[in-house]
Amino acid sequence: MASKPGILTDWPWKPLGSFKHVVLLPWVVHSTYSFLVRNENERDLSNFLIFPFLVWRILHNQLWITLSRYKTAKGSSRIVDKGIEFDQVDRERDWDDQIIFNGILFYLGSKTLAGASKLPMWRMDGVILTILIHMGPVEFLYYWLHRALHHHFLYSRYHSHHHSSIVTEPITSVIHPFAEHIAYFLLFSIPLLTTIFTGIASLASLVGYITYIDLMNNMGHCNFELIPSWLFSIFPPLKYLMYTPSFHSLHHTQFRTNYSLFMPFYDYIYGTMDKSSGSLYENSLKREEESPDVVHLTHLTTPESIYHLRLGFASLASKPHTKKWYFWLMWPVTLGSTVFTWVYGRTFVVERHRFQKMRLQTWVIARYNMQYLMEWKNESINSLIEEAIIEADKRGVKVLSLGLLNQGEKLNGYGGLYVERHPGLKVRVVDGSSLAVAVVLNSIPKGTTQILFRGKLTKVAWGIVSVLSHRGIQVATLRGEEYEKLSKYMGGKLKSNLLLSKSGSQKIWLVGDGLSKEEQEIATKGTTFIPFSQFPPKKLRKDCIYHTTPAMKTPMSIENVDSCENWLPRRVMSAWRVGGIVHAMEGWEEHECGFIDHINNNNIHKVWEASLRHGFQPL
Repeated sequence: MASKPGILTDWPWKPLGSFKHVVLLPWVVHSTYSFLVRNENERDLSNFLIFPFLVWRILHNQLWITLSRYKTAKGSSRIVDKGIEFDQVDRERDWDDQIIFNGILFYLGSKTLAGASKLPMWRMDGVILTILIHMGPVEFLYYWLHRALHHHFLYSRYHSHHHSSIVTEPITSVIHPFAEHIAYFLLFSIPLLTTIFTGIASLASLVGYITYIDLMNNMGHCNFELIPSWLFSIFPPLKYLMYTPSFHSLHHTQFRTNYSLFMPFYDYIYGTMDKSSGSLYENSLKREEESPDVVHLTHLTTPESIYHLRLGFASLASKPHTKKWYFWLMWPVTLGSTVFTWVYGRTFVVERHRFQKMRLQTWVIARYNMQYLMEWKNESINSLIEEAIIEADKRGVKVLSLGLLNQGEKLNGYGGLYVERHPGLKVRVVDGSSLAVAVVLNSIPKGTTQILFRGKLTKVAWGIVSVLSHRGIQVATLRGEEYEKLSKYMGGKLKSNLLLSKSGSQKIWLVGDGLSKEEQEIATKGTTFIPFSQFPPKKLRKDCIYHTTPAMKTPMSIENVDSCENWLPRRVMSAWRVGGIVHAMEGWEEHECGFIDHINNNNIHKVWEASLRHGFQPL
């Protein structure tokens, strides 16, 4: 929001919220119906194609968003070396408002303007005139409109909303108040209306011009430099005719320079060209891919999780695991991505953060959770993880955190398989299990003398039960097979702290994968469910308390935290991920993977205190 919002700041359909797209429905239905029922000679193809064109604009913008986030995550050719936060993601989530607005105006124009209907596919004279009008009047008028918007009266009421984003993303280009978009549409409609009124308009000139505007807007705000220097060497005058991402980035950091739309020509003429434009362009091109200090290695969960990645939909990535009704409409994309990763999936970078002097990255193994449940896939999955570890070792990574990849003994021996195969690894392989155990133990209320344990017996589960038993806290189980396994594991005096419960009357339940609906139903009112697994149980009881999976709040000094991890709230990281960061911050030299020998009171206390010392806080 602008610092002093003026009139027509909000979009007219703001009260509709997520249902705002229904304003296009009458136009789309009427256009489709008219095209289908009319005779071939009466059909208006140009009107019918308005909706597909709007869909293309959304896809075009999303491609730029994904590309930009991928490139900036890798760090190569990055321009502004800062991160974005959740407030920017929230501010820019309605970037499709301008597409809705343009769509309504396109439908109105097609119905009311003479020459705006039944357009031909191509007319060369219309295309040439559109180019000439843009290079002349449009660029000139935009330059002075833009300078006017930086006057304190208009800036505080309108344009400051756009400049709230110092570090830009492609969608930043269209984040303006409603009144400002009206002005821009009037300006960009000059070439369109001129060709329509002169009778030389075509689908190519109209669609091509709007696509060109989207392309240049997205490119100018993508925060990585992608225009090669050889272009300007071959044709030197090009520097006056086409801006670069670094050129416009200076406008967002300096504010009073580089006002031009897409052609820097007018900044040269009127002396508003930033003197550092050339050096920033060259330095950005030279910036190489960043080598991280800590890598968090994870994998996809459900098929729909591709949309929650930071590379996916920004608004979804900034919320805990959210399901949307329109996911079912996107099943072809979901199915296609699942098949693609199944056949040709590779590791890719999705996030980069900075914490003090540490550079952090998240790498994703392109495999889904369901694939980890198939034993015949173990070898191929282990090969992908092993390749990522070797790559991290070659790049000088200090710590590699296994995250969701630490699925159990059968898959990779809790990560120990890779250390055994490569004893000379310099990168420390960390599964974060000690901190996960510490988080669960510190979630148990003080004074608790008995807990109920239920869930898959994982490394973290063994560690929790072991420490609780040593502390004299009784551990009850609901199932006989779990009781037998724990009895054999604990043995001796510790076995006396193990109970087989039939009622489930304990008020504190430690739960993992495998907790059934029926078992939740027997819990007494007010029971607290504390998960020790990576995935939380379904919240079936309104009269009970549910904790999140083991996790900690992040310090505010961690940059670029603008997406959520799995089902966790904002600015919260899983304990497995935090464990890797703390391991690197402390400079510990040992691996933390394999079986549970390293999970004991001393290590748990050490990693817990270290995490608090570095600013991580319990939930």
